[in-house]
Amino acid sequence: MKIVSPDDFRLLAKNRLPPFLFEYLDGGANGEVTLARNRDDLAQVVLDQRVLRTVKGPDPSVRVASMRLPLPVILGPIGLAGMNARRGECQAARAAAQHGVPFCLSTVSACSLGEVASSTPHPIWFQLYMMRDRGLMAALLEEAQTRGCAALIFTVDMPVPGIRYRDYRSGLAGLSPLAGAIRRIGQAVKHPRWAWDVGVRGRPHVLGNVAPLLARRSGLEDFMAWMRSNFDPDVSWSDLEFVRRHWRGPLIIKGILNPHDAREAAALGADAIVVSNHGGRQLDGAMSTARALPEIAQSVGDRIDVLVDGGVRSGVDVVRMLALGAKAVLLGRAWACALAAQGERGVIRLIDLIDAEIRTAMALNGACTVDEISGGFDLPRDVRGAERR
Repeated sequence: MKIVSPDDFRLLAKNRLPPFLFEYLDGGANGEVTLARNRDDLAQVVLDQRVLRTVKGPDPSVRVASMRLPLPVILGPIGLAGMNARRGECQAARAAAQHGVPFCLSTVSACSLGEVASSTPHPIWFQLYMMRDRGLMAALLEEAQTRGCAALIFTVDMPVPGIRYRDYRSGLAGLSPLAGAIRRIGQAVKHPRWAWDVGVRGRPHVLGNVAPLLARRSGLEDFMAWMRSNFDPDVSWSDLEFVRRHWRGPLIIKGILNPHDAREAAALGADAIVVSNHGGRQLDGAMSTARALPEIAQSVGDRIDVLVDGGVRSGVDVVRMLALGAKAVLLGRAWACALAAQGERGVIRLIDLIDAEIRTAMALNGACTVDEISGGFDLPRDVRGAERR
């Protein structure tokens, strides 16, 4: 299959991955209403088409938390992404480094922070949850500091894990350890390329950052149970002080959907926020990020950089989010599907495609820089005309 669109990687990923991994990557919470809203609402954004403007060589670079990015794109944190290809997070980090875009490693990655940081000369970012085990958090923050991580994304929208029906249906959750292992092995043998490259050659299959805590317990059920029991439902804004005491670099708060929460993050000294509903994987029925973004961006103004994720699959989607007020966009499923489809080469190709689409959309939008991008949600013709006169 010839790759001509970022969406093409999803079909290849579905064909290559065992169902328990693809459904974990592709699915959302409960009935997946918010998952669908993210895509549907973003598609409703109307970009202005301008003509006879000097747009030769549009510049898509931005500054986020005092860091210059050549593209308004970050490879966001994806749990278990390292199971999509052999030592997958290392491959993705190297691909991101080739383009100079940031790669953010999840707390629940397959590869450890040390392994991924050592795999690329480009400083990576690190993502952390608020967990009951504050000692582990402090240790991870210290290692991130030691490894030279350029920024910390602190995810705050997961005091408890959402309910994901697909994981129960695929065998990733809800079964006994033995029954779950049998189900997943049965799926893996039907995908021999993945079984050999990742299942056999990609070991160890552990959550690299928390594996030392589990000692000899190394089954997937052990990791999932640990995750469910260690998220902290008692977290509050005051707990940001703990993070600040142990982290001295740029701090980005991820999981904001409400303008009041955005202002709270700015008041507490965060360098940036990510408007996010966890890719539709937490509260089903929550607002889409595209709908939440404009009001949040307006509410904080220039006090804090506003990033966004959710439903972004292409360079045009990136430009749509920029038109709504985002400074940059986190890619999630898009890069994980490219990784599953073609490994490091696939992620490089994905970024190439998104880069080209961003530049083309900017030129047709009449924008020489990201700040000049214009567009928004469509309005009835009479209202739209009145607003633009």
